[in-house]
Amino acid sequence: MQFKDLNIIAPILKALQEENYTAPTVIQTKAIPILLDNRDVLGSAQTGTGKTAAFAIPILQHLYNQRQENTNPKKIKALIVTPTRELAIQIADSFTAYGRYTGIKNAVIFGGVKQETQTEALNRNVEILVATPGRLLDLVQQGIVSLDDIAYFVLDEADRMLDMGFIHDIRKILAKLPEKRQSLFFSATLSETIVDLSKKICQNPVEVNAAPTSTTAETIQQYLYYTNRDTKKELLFHILKDKQINQALIFAKTKHGADRIAKNLKNKRITVAAIHGDKAQNQRQKALLQFKNGDIRVLVATDIAARGIDIDKLKYVINYDIPNVSETYVHRIGRAGRAGDEGISISICEPEENVFVKDIEKLIKQKIDVITDNPFPQTDRPMNKEEKAAFEKEKVKRRQEFFANRKAKGLRGA
Repeated sequence: MQFKDLNIIAPILKALQEENYTAPTVIQTKAIPILLDNRDVLGSAQTGTGKTAAFAIPILQHLYNQRQENTNPKKIKALIVTPTRELAIQIADSFTAYGRYTGIKNAVIFGGVKQETQTEALNRNVEILVATPGRLLDLVQQGIVSLDDIAYFVLDEADRMLDMGFIHDIRKILAKLPEKRQSLFFSATLSETIVDLSKKICQNPVEVNAAPTSTTAETIQQYLYYTNRDTKKELLFHILKDKQINQALIFAKTKHGADRIAKNLKNKRITVAAIHGDKAQNQRQKALLQFKNGDIRVLVATDIAARGIDIDKLKYVINYDIPNVSETYVHRIGRAGRAGDEGISISICEPEENVFVKDIEKLIKQKIDVITDNPFPQTDRPMNKEEKAAFEKEKVKRRQEFFANRKAKGLRGA
């Protein structure tokens, strides 16, 4: 199937062609016709499946058709609420790209920065607003944003919203929306709590499931190193010696951990930046732009900061810390191999994380390939024959390098 087979209007099709979009993904094939038919949707899709286009294209088409019918375009008619500033910016960029020939304007608002620039953008006949919950409610209370004319409402990354404690803000936003509207509810997981929330947002929604939450994209090759806590740093350096890894997104468990990894890599003359919740917005955006442009080789991120990172052709994701929530692993490695491209995930596991690996493998229903050519194997885990051979080979190599260096320096014992 092609996008042209989904009854998408010519201005949007032209933009999609320029973005090199030809065949829609599963979530797009299922959701777009339903949304164009003005039905509510409860969508479940793993990250990297093209979810943003699945809701952006129908909203743009509805608003474009209404404009042709001389409907007043000077009011905000579509609202997309999402948990993080990075994801909000990414969604707004997508609306701009897909709608470049429609004349429909969008704006993005989020906290952590002064509001003046954002409020100025709202005065430019904006019809689509992408927002994080806190800043949205703040501007509504100030009377700067009105939700009275919202005809299309999207709650994106609902599971992450709940994880971040936004449930009360979501309820406040819902209370301010018109009852008559089309609602779209997207979540990577559909727990009982999520489904209950969706019932308060949607009316008789069509459930669209692109892939089970427990599955990882088939285009992603998954590898695992077992090591010790005190050798993780050296193992990461060893992995990054591979010049084929020209760009890698590394996941850390904590903000301090992300900064520490970045500092260690800088000491090895690897171009790197870290992003997390303690970084200022301009720092985070600068780091993302540098990574997208290829100016830095490595970006280290925490899970919350990484939501919304969408790097074209990103191939490598490295889990420096194994997540204790198995679904988080699926989200992380989904940053690579997006939209059908091939990706590679590499996980570095210390002893106390072994149980997390077992939980992940149980969730995804597959074994992760263990790398046996490992110079820093996990000492309290019995090595198999291949791992022992690789370890002994590395020991000999390191001993030879040691004496070669001493000889070069003219030291005794060389």
